[in-house]
Amino acid sequence: VQFDVGTVVYALNDSTAADALLSQLPLTIEVEDYSTNEKIFYPPQTLDTTDAPLAEGGAGVLAYYAPWGDVVMFYDSFGANSSLYALGQVVSGGELIRQMSGTVLVEAAE
Repeated sequence: VQFDVGTVVYALNDSTAADALLSQLPLTIEVEDYSTNEKIFYPPQTLDTTDAPLAEGGAGVLAYYAPWGDVVMFYDSFGANSSLYALGQVVSGGELIRQMSGTVLVEAAE
């Protein structure tokens, strides 16, 4: 995820939902603040969560909130939710998520 301050890199898990997100890349998309611990964006197509694990943990988790269809980038701890599915985990740049705003480029890294 590239934006004016830097780049945040995530490793995706092996779920169908993560594959569905990957298939939609690259995306140039608006990121929004939500709550006090996350940034969100809405991919063009919904993600199939059939085999996706529930999201748990804290800062650095990449997740999908199925009822709203948004991808969530957590920069602080969060509570468990039966509709919040894990897509992956940050591997670098996690400290930058809090600063993310405006238009970002989401693309696959080799």
